[in-house]
Order: sequence, then structure tokens, then C-alpha cells
Amino acid sequence: MIQQTGLILFTVLVLTACSNIPAQKEETRSSPAPVIESNGVQRAEPLHRFANSPYSVLGKTYIPLISPGGYKERGIASWYGSKFHGKRTASGEIYDMYSMSAAHPVLPIPSYARVTNLANKKSVVVRINDRGPFVHDRIIDLSYTAADKLGIVNNGGAEVVVEMDRTRMRYTSPVQDSSLNKKTY
Repeated sequence: MIQQTGLILFTVLVLTACSNIPAQKEETRSSPAPVIESNGVQRAEPLHRFANSPYSVLGKTYIPLISPGGYKERGIASWYGSKFHGKRTASGEIYDMYSMSAAHPVLPIPSYARVTNLANKKSVVVRINDRGPFVHDRIIDLSYTAADKLGIVNNGGAEVVVEMDRTRMRYTSPVQDSSLNKKTY
């Protein structure tokens, strides 16, 4: 009888211990927080089929570079933020002001460029996914986050160097477009 009681008590204790595993807490979030990348993460992508065709804006024709090896340009960078957040870029993607992206008039879409603020020597890598800026003295439009990392948000712009090293370009085979028709915007 004592053995039977001991066995029953042991079984009850083991079963009780197994049943007291705490339930996992369920995560509840009303909306995801924006993801802010430390730098543009480079990945192999095909060139965009249409965004790399010649185009005209305000009477000026632009011919995008398909192979910009050793590209380097010095000039003024500006940034664009909430006014364009959620709108389509030249690549058809949705503009995200919290991403590490930029607009450039002729660099390939998509491609990656290093932008260095000459005043403070801060540097970031951005993914080119849009066209612009179409203002005479500006060479690149940065996303809010890229501009913030370069320290130019408060000033609205700064003198920068934009560089693209051909040895670091990672493309898959470009998408061929047999009709490189000039577009006018």
C-alpha cells in the first residue's frame, strides 16, 4: 500500500510539474517601427528595364550610365523626406525616407554609391533607386536617414563627393530593352 501511494504521489508530482510550463507571451504591436539601416546593403540585382533609358526633364536630356566605372562627382547633396514618403520612385519602388537610398540623374538604377560629406568627412553607402534632383547646383538627393547620418538634415544640403567603384558593382545580367525610347517628363 505504501509503495502504491508513493507511486501515485510520484506520478502526480511529475504530471503537475509538466503542466506548469508558462505560456509564451504573445507580442502585440499596433504598427512596426521603421527599420533604419546602418548603410545600404549591397546585393546583386538586375538593372531596371525602363529607369535606365534616356529621358528629358525641364528641357534637359539625361542619358543614364550603364557602366559607370570609376565614377566620381563633387557637388551639393540635398535630401527629400516626408513629402515623398510612400510615393513611387523612378524604379517603381515605394520611397521610404528611413531607408539608405538616393536619387541621381544618371547613375544606374539600381546601383550603390558612396557619399561623403566634405565638411565632416562622414560617409554612407546608398542605393540609387530614383531620378533627380533636377535643380541646377545639386548632384544627388538623399533619403532622410542617409542625410541624417551625413549630418546635413538641419542645413538642407552640403558639399559631397559621390563615388562608384566599378570593382564593387554587383549586377546580375542587365535586363535588355530593345527600344531605348527617350522619355519626356
